[in-house]
Amino acid sequence: MSSYVVQRNGETATVEDLAPLAFAGFAHFTAMQVRNGLVRGLDLHLDRLRTASLELFGDALPDDRIRSYLRKAIESGPVDVSLTVTIHLPGELDVLVRTRPPASGPAGPLKLTAIEHERVIPAIKHTGEMAKTYFRRRAVDEGFDDAVFVDRRGRLSEATIWNLAFLDRDTVVWPEAGLLRGTTMGIVQRRLERIGVPQRVQEVTLAGLPGLGGAVVMNSWTPGIAVRRIGATPLPEAPSFVATLHRAYETESLTRP
Repeated sequence: MSSYVVQRNGETATVEDLAPLAFAGFAHFTAMQVRNGLVRGLDLHLDRLRTASLELFGDALPDDRIRSYLRKAIESGPVDVSLTVTIHLPGELDVLVRTRPPASGPAGPLKLTAIEHERVIPAIKHTGEMAKTYFRRRAVDEGFDDAVFVDRRGRLSEATIWNLAFLDRDTVVWPEAGLLRGTTMGIVQRRLERIGVPQRVQEVTLAGLPGLGGAVVMNSWTPGIAVRRIGATPLPEAPSFVATLHRAYETESLTRP
């Protein structure tokens, strides 16, 4: 088959199925790229869904059930898709799986504006975050590609739908702040450790950007897109840095759900 799907608990979703979620706004999700029916970092996606369900709802579904819903959706369409799993609680825990065309993100390099903002419950990938879309639209209106967030202490945390990573000489630097630890970020971190690339977590500020050798954004689309400017500060595009992140990511095995 070649169609994309929206399924609720493994079955084709109806309007009646979708209406409670459309008007609820209290749900969490994870997003992944499926290639040839396989997924990178499946364990991280399952852990994200389990942890968020326990935090928001006090209960979680077994991993095997989530995996069965993923398989059903993947087997119902193309082997390469973007796939989103959303969990909410209309009465019992419900799982909505949606597939769409595969994506790889923009080519970059990107120009990012810096906006003071802190997401609510940043460690959970939850729905109803209109602020992210609002700030991205505002950034584009101002001639930027997207926006990064700066917390009340002046620390860069993350971008609207992206994690941030920086280069300091030969070391990958991850921001220390309240943020969502993305699945791609988790994959890259463990693969960099495996291949011996130094990493550290530290506070990154706008004032400290000129001392860094490059910056990228990453999410489920890609392990690294170069950033050429944050606010008024230009940054080196650092192609070898971007290439290292991509190589590390590609060493992660693909898994069948």
